[in-house]
Amino acid sequence: MKKEKYLAEIIDPNGFQRTLRRLASEILEQCGGAGNLVFIGLHTRGFPLAKRIIECVKTEENVDVPIGSLDVTLYRDDINHRAESLQMQVTDVPMDIAGKTVILVDDVLYTGRTIRAAMDALIDLGRPAKIRLVVMIDRGHRDLPIKADFIGKYLPTSLGEEVSVKLKNIDGEDGVYLVSTEREET
Repeated sequence: MKKEKYLAEIIDPNGFQRTLRRLASEILEQCGGAGNLVFIGLHTRGFPLAKRIIECVKTEENVDVPIGSLDVTLYRDDINHRAESLQMQVTDVPMDIAGKTVILVDDVLYTGRTIRAAMDALIDLGRPAKIRLVVMIDRGHRDLPIKADFIGKYLPTSLGEEVSVKLKNIDGEDGVYLVSTEREET
């Protein structure tokens, strides 16, 4: 039986908000402002993270930035192996992404396979000028040559560890935790 056990708190609630503000500032600086940006958050935690980063962008630039949500289930290269555990979500990209800088947001970057699937899905929706990847945590262990442009924190992990990103509106708290996934003897 797989049971989560918190090994360490990596980012506390105050640090979480500081990280969101820093990510928003870095995005605005490197993209030359918010004028041509579109945020697309991956289900499940990437979308609410994107909303939180956009709040920081709005505070900094007083501008509304378009946002959409993306489900990559059908684009995954492991869909045949995980079909029973995958839950379809709604893709909602209500704006044209052609010629825009898409800020793709996810909580944890691990093997890179989810991001590869997300890029395939985005290209099916239009041809963005650029795609930039924002992640709260980069934990290493890449299977594909994918790199985030904006990283909240780089956290090297062992294969027996996972990272749990908690969001106030979903989990009742903001924080990032290192989690052990070693099987527990019963």
